[in-house]
Amino acid sequence: MLVLKIGGQELDDPSFVERMGETIAALKTPPILVHGGGKEIRELQKRLGIEAQYIDGLRVTDAESLSIVKMVLAGRVNKRLVASLATAGVDAFGMSGVDRSAVKAEKLHHPKGDLGQVGRVVDVRIKVFTHLLEDGVTPILSPICYGADGMMFNVNADQVATAVAVAVKADLLVFVSNVPGVLQDQKLLPQLTTHQVKQLIDEGVIKDGMIPKVKSALDAVEGGVHAVRITNLTGLQNDTGTTIVR
Repeated sequence: MLVLKIGGQELDDPSFVERMGETIAALKTPPILVHGGGKEIRELQKRLGIEAQYIDGLRVTDAESLSIVKMVLAGRVNKRLVASLATAGVDAFGMSGVDRSAVKAEKLHHPKGDLGQVGRVVDVRIKVFTHLLEDGVTPILSPICYGADGMMFNVNADQVATAVAVAVKADLLVFVSNVPGVLQDQKLLPQLTTHQVKQLIDEGVIKDGMIPKVKSALDAVEGGVHAVRITNLTGLQNDTGTTIVR
């Protein structure tokens, strides 16, 4: 089973979205696709005069911000991907973690401050996804998750993808971003063990925005996912990138 996480940096680029649809249409079996959309959330907040706030890189999500997050992730970005995949001939189903209570979350508490309605995944209803896949349907999941008493949470898309991959015992989880993989001295590292990843973080080779990506990869592998790959769209098409294994 394959889980794909698509970063939000290029999801407003029509050519990227078109290529993504064609790439997924070429796969032998339907994947579970989880997507972000942080870039468009920031842009809409700016247009509405709302200043984005972060704690350790996590977006503070108050009630007003959550409305924007839902609008962008569960609406604009999700349906754009569904339409692109449908055009490419993929039977795609757009959803969020709220639909059928597919991904449940609870409030994420942070020692440096209140993140508002930011959550962490506590449960995945596996049958929601396996039934779709058995019918040949590709689920396209936005990371708005369901909480107790109807509460909704904004959850980091990498973490949602990891939780789903672990729950369904995925053979491969692929993080598709705008970089070809983990680089050292401008050279792509094709395969790393979890031990090597931790060593490269300590040495400062893996740094900045790549750190949370590889930490999600470590969580996935240690949770039972066979392998995790970090790559870009070209790497997804060509089976290249950095593959992380236990």
